Amino acid sequence: MQIIQLTNLNQQVVLQVAQKVLAARGLMIFPTETTYGIGVIATSEAAVKRLLTYKSRREGKPLSIAVADQAMAERFVILNEQARVLYKQLLPGPVTVISQAKLGMLAPGVVSEFGTLGVRIPDYPFVLELVKLLGKPITATSANGSGKPRPYSVAALLSNLTVKQRSLIDLVLDAGTLPTNPPSTVIDTTLSTPVTLRQGAIVVDGSDTRTILRSNSLEETKRIAGKLCLQHWDAVAKSGLVFALDGPLGAGKTVFAQGVAEFLGVRERLTSPTYSYMQEYLFVRHQTTGTLYHCDFWKIDAQAAFERLELASVLGPSRIVVIEWFALVQEYLQPLLANYTSTLVRVQIGETPTGRTLTLV
Repeated sequence: MQIIQLTNLNQQVVLQVAQKVLAARGLMIFPTETTYGIGVIATSEAAVKRLLTYKSRREGKPLSIAVADQAMAERFVILNEQARVLYKQLLPGPVTVISQAKLGMLAPGVVSEFGTLGVRIPDYPFVLELVKLLGKPITATSANGSGKPRPYSVAALLSNLTVKQRSLIDLVLDAGTLPTNPPSTVIDTTLSTPVTLRQGAIVVDGSDTRTILRSNSLEETKRIAGKLCLQHWDAVAKSGLVFALDGPLGAGKTVFAQGVAEFLGVRERLTSPTYSYMQEYLFVRHQTTGTLYHCDFWKIDAQAAFERLELASVLGPSRIVVIEWFALVQEYLQPLLANYTSTLVRVQIGETPTGRTLTLV
């Protein structure tokens, strides 16, 4: 592992060193306007495999890429009108714009399982010059290991890495201690309306920061369910995840549950367990083995009936519970949830003339 101090005086020399390391499929730690990142050439399968080994336990989380400009971005993603507006208004800057990927253009593991890709044009001249010199995108994920704090200095980063992780690094560009800026704002433009998946320093006008998601089809509702699973995936193994669904009959609660199951790779088809109250399905997704519980509490009208379900036995790590008609049992369930650390995501599903709204309460 080579460490080079990056200053205003030596940037041209360091650019040449960095270009050679990356072209040889190396891993590089580099500064950005948000935090230290780790980069490889995103078109190199061998380099991306090394990066995924370094990051470890990403559990299917997608990578993002850094490009030099919109023209380079359009080699790898399809920009709709929403995305074009964001590119024009906010990039370069600390914003990641998710678009539909052009498949087969990048190494496996970069594009998400939804066929989408996050793109950054960093507001950091050195990184932009490096990408221009390479003529190819580099990955733009943070350099911290799984579960570790975001690194704002090289010393802090290295102190939190394992021996194996350090051995994978070829080059470190040390620009000193960076300002403790938040991560990039992440905007998904692949749904009917742009949605802020992660709020950073930039508040994006026109994105749905109220977490009202719009779906124009059953398949889009399923995709939203899967993306919400991925967004909260770290909580699944640690403490469990509960989706609490409400909405009128036929609004799409069971469709949402089916989307969760498809995301988890469950092969059985989910149907509403109205008369059995609860059905369970085993899943194996990447490194996590767990159980999906699909509950329909439409007919639960008394606490005694609720208690017979022994719901406490299904809460906990590696468990995902999808509850239809949550409001009907909320007074019974809330005290139970208070004794667990499972992440609760409430979703109110409504109907519109053209589709559905999914409001995260």
